Parts: sequence; C-alpha cells; structure tokens
Amino acid sequence: MTDSKPTPAPRKVTLYRNGSVYTAADPFASAMLVDGDTVAWVGSEQAATSIADASMDIVDLNGALLAPGFVDSHAHLTETGIARNSLQLGGVSSARELLDAVAGSTAEGTILGHGWDETLWADPSLPSAAELERAAGGRKVYLSRIDVHSALVSPALAAAAGLEGVSAGGQVKRAAHTAARLAARRLPAAALRGYQQQALAEAAANGYVGLAEMAAPHIGSIEDLRLAVGWNDESRNGTAVPEILPYWGELATSPEHAQSILDGLGVSVLGLAGDLNIDGSIGSRTAALRADYTDFPGERGSLYISVDQAAAHLAACSLLGIQAGFHIIGDAGLDAALDALDLAAAEVGEQRVRAAGHRFEHVELADAGAIGRLAKYSVTVSAQPCFDSAWGGAGKLYEQRLGSRQVGMNPFASFYAAGVPICFGSDSPVTPLRPWSSVRACLEHSNPAEQISARAAFLGHTRAGWRAARYRNPMAGQLVPGAPASFAVWEVEELMVQVADGRVQSWSTDPRARTPLLPALDTGSDPACLLTVRDGRELFSSGALGA
Repeated sequence: MTDSKPTPAPRKVTLYRNGSVYTAADPFASAMLVDGDTVAWVGSEQAATSIADASMDIVDLNGALLAPGFVDSHAHLTETGIARNSLQLGGVSSARELLDAVAGSTAEGTILGHGWDETLWADPSLPSAAELERAAGGRKVYLSRIDVHSALVSPALAAAAGLEGVSAGGQVKRAAHTAARLAARRLPAAALRGYQQQALAEAAANGYVGLAEMAAPHIGSIEDLRLAVGWNDESRNGTAVPEILPYWGELATSPEHAQSILDGLGVSVLGLAGDLNIDGSIGSRTAALRADYTDFPGERGSLYISVDQAAAHLAACSLLGIQAGFHIIGDAGLDAALDALDLAAAEVGEQRVRAAGHRFEHVELADAGAIGRLAKYSVTVSAQPCFDSAWGGAGKLYEQRLGSRQVGMNPFASFYAAGVPICFGSDSPVTPLRPWSSVRACLEHSNPAEQISARAAFLGHTRAGWRAARYRNPMAGQLVPGAPASFAVWEVEELMVQVADGRVQSWSTDPRARTPLLPALDTGSDPACLLTVRDGRELFSSGALGA
C-alpha cells in the first residue's frame, strides 16, 4: 500500500558570510548558518569556506553587521499607521501654521493629524475649537499632541463624541480625550488592517522582528486588538511580518473578573498590562506629580486609578500567574503603583507577585527609594530612550514642566545598578521606529549619570524585550546555535565598543575581554537596514545583498 502523505518541503539552509556577526558564541564571528528557522552555527570565514556547499543559499554580507533583530517593547500599530497617513504637525511652529495645515487638508471625512508640540512654539497659545471648525470648513477635526495624551478637536468632532463645553477651548484631556479619540477611530476593519500593515512594514524596514502591541479600551476596540494578533497567523500562513506580543490594558477587580476579561477578548494576550493608565503625560500636564508643575502652579496632574484599584488588579493577575502592569509617568503615579504592589503582596504573597513578572511602562520619574521597591518585586521597566533625547536637557520640555526635577527623569543607569529589569521601546507614534536612534539616546542621556553603554542599550532593545514578554523560547534575542534565526543586517561605517562617557562599566572594554562590537553611533546617521529576518523568513530586503 502506497503512503499518500505529501513529501515535506526540504528545509532551507542559508550561509551568511564575509561580514561581522554579533554573537556571544564568538565575538570575532564573520559567518552564520541558518537551517530553517534556527541558527545552526556561527564562526569564522575560514570555517565558513570549509562548510559551504552547493545545497546552501550563500549570502555575501560584504562587510555588513548581522545582529539580533530589535524588539519594540511598547508600540501601537494602528496609531502608528494613522499618524503616518494624517497631517504631519511635528514641524508646525504656531497656531496659525497648524490652522493653515487643517485648511489645506483634502481629507473627505474626519481630518486627522498628529505631532504638534506647543512647547517648541514662540507663542504656545493653541487655536480655539471655533478656529479649527472654520479652518476645516465644518469637517470633524482630531489632532493628537505628540504625546497622544491630549488633542485639539473641533465642535463637530466633540459632538460626535458626545462631549460638551469644547466650543471655546479646542484641547481635550483625560476622559474627554478618550471619547474624542475613540470617535475619530470609528473605522472599518479593512482600514484598521491597512494602517497596521503600514506600521509593520515600517518596523521590518528598520530591523524589528517583534513588537509589543499595547492595546487598551481607551485606545481602540477589541476588534483592533484581534486584527493585530491576527498578524501572527498571517506570518505562519502568508506574508511574514514582525511578531506581535499583545497586551490588553483593562482593569480587573478580582481573579474571576480578570479571567472573564481574558475569555471575552477572543484572542490570547500576554497580560492585562501596558497602557492601563495610572496617570497621563508630562507634556499634557496630566502625569501625577508629588509637587506642582513648574510652569503651572496648582497643577499636579491626575491619578486615573486609585491605589486600591491598582492593588486589586495586581493581586488578581498574580493569582492567575499573568502579567499586570500600568502606564506610569509621574513620581506620584509611581508612588501609587508601588503602594499597590505592597497591598497586593500582603494579600497574595510577595513570591506570587514576583513570579508573575509584572511590568510598568515608562516610569520616567523615579528616585532611589522607588527604584529599590521596583527591584524588590522584580518589576520590569519598559522605557523609551528617545523621550529623553526629545525632551530632556536644558530648555526642553522636561525642564519647562519640572524645573530641576528633570535631572531625575528616565534613570536608566540607576535601574541597572539596582537590578531592575529594563527593556526599551518607542511608544510609536510618540517617537519613531528607529532603534539605533534609541540606542544612541541611552549613550547620550541628558544626565551623564544615567548614561549606559551601547552593549547594555542594545541588549535592552533585543533580548530584554523577549524576556519582558516572558517569551516562550528563552534563547530568543541572541544568535547562538539553537536560537531562533531572527536578525537584521546593517550597513555600518565602523564597529567599536562604546561606553557611557565618564562612567566605569561593570564589564571590561578591552578587546581581550571578547566583547562583541556594535556600530559607531557618533557618526550623525543611523546604520542602514539591508535585511530583516524572523524565524528564517525574510521580512524586509533593501535588495543590496545578493546571493
């Protein structure tokens, strides 16, 4: 009797050679062999010559760097796609220019825009809702601030969102902003999917092999989340894209409630975490602070979730053994989250809290005491280095809003020194999907005491991203035999060991210490991505590498 089973397709074997491979297995490796979806071997050019044969695809790296692919630990796919296709307001320098951009829009429906930042304007006065309405010719208008924690909206959009009292001042915050954003996002599934596809293509072209999608009810619908998670099935059955690491930021009151939320999503998520907001943002003055905003006496921001609510959420998720987490920016917001950790630990036990691997997003303003408490509970901090490069330093947003307190913002080196697990992302569309710019921001932190080395920053953007998501394969994020073949190839000008200026690192930078080399990031430009591969499948190719 003949066996009718189809013959499995032969595994594709590819040898990448004549470059530089970033691997702990051999810091001087110049070649890597990929068998199917797995790294099979790394080693020297001489050894590559001996193993190469006609059955392999052979790719000449021509001196390029092959390194683990990047993971963005905090991103928003649909928001990123919408921002790419809406009015680009990052370059406007006044209310008049913003209104001119609205007036010039050819959008037939709601006019969408993103990226305005009044702190960069000579006159920070914002246009009124009536001015927006006139400029738009009566069309609905939703223009998100760069931090996406407030927006300028027209009366027509406000009415569609069920808001009142927006006719005079056009800026909406807090619950009013949530309602306005959701009204502006009432889009068909095909449109949502198209925006997500554009964001994924941009990510792949910049060397990302994974993105943590921080979905939440105040950002988009469950349908939006389902579409995002669906790309993982698409990667298995169709066009390959970066892997989606999905989170859903909805507050749970008990283990039973948490389980009902999970069951109702219709897709699996890694946790009830991410953009579950304890507070808002520095730019919109909604981050919860211990003391007043320097430029707005009497304003200390807002706590969106009470300590008791946060504690119940943490306890519920800890009992289920899943990740919980919050969006936290201000020091008072972090105080609330840490007090909630204490209450949750008292209820379910410190060990259960630690074992769940909870994560806090942003954590921008943290003193030594708070950092110690984060370490106690093994909470991972998911931070955004480009926040500092955009808004840290003399005269910039943080100093405008916080005065001398800005020195303590984004304390990366302090997190590392205290043993707090840390991973990095973009919060796209707040900052761009440009991983090497993010690595550079760690090296060039506005506070020299908080600078970290390129090696630490690179690990925080790669392997740490998988660990923070409690990824199923513990070898993800490194290029050693047996690890997933997920990597990017970069055209680089120079490779070197880079340390934070004026700081002594805990590892040696002597070449004899066999420290792998990374691109020089002081050249004024980022390395160019030539190829992105996830699990052996090509996500992006510039066409510059030939077999």
